[in-house]
Amino acid sequence: MADPPRSTGPRSTGHPAAEDRLMRALYREHAGPLYGLVLHLVGGDRQRAEDVVQETLVRAWRHLDRLDPARGSLRPWLATVARRIVIDGHRSARARPREVPESALDRLPDAEAPAAEDELDRALRLMTLTDALDSLSAAHRAAITETYLRGRTATEAAAVLGVPPGTVRSRLHYALRALRLALEERGETR
Repeated sequence: MADPPRSTGPRSTGHPAAEDRLMRALYREHAGPLYGLVLHLVGGDRQRAEDVVQETLVRAWRHLDRLDPARGSLRPWLATVARRIVIDGHRSARARPREVPESALDRLPDAEAPAAEDELDRALRLMTLTDALDSLSAAHRAAITETYLRGRTATEAAAVLGVPPGTVRSRLHYALRALRLALEERGETR
């Protein structure tokens, strides 16, 4: 943990040396036990415990003019302040979306970035293909849909479309040619 803050704060008592001695004494006497208490309150999160202890000591420094070690131990006051800081942190965390700790981001495999790029490329190709299919005539689009997208043979597609199988084959031939041109116009060369 860091040393206690120097006494140059807004609520100076006017005696910087006395404030400095008091803060050092507070830190020496209470930081360790306070850290143990806070560590328990934050479920073992060492970084959070250190932050809470530091904030507690900063608040003590801001209220030095009200603190009098001669009246008894300051530990109960410090423990109350630390407990309130933990409670406030818990409440504010519930009020906003949960943050992902950096350690969780570090554990993501490096292969995730290419997978995301592949997914984006796939989505863009699908959008381009859909746009190209929409540019075909209804008869050509239906022939491709029934055979390639629904997996039917030309004979099965002919029965669904109500046309002879030869017509389906002819439409497929011209539809594929038109689709290839439409994709090339959109920059898709695969």
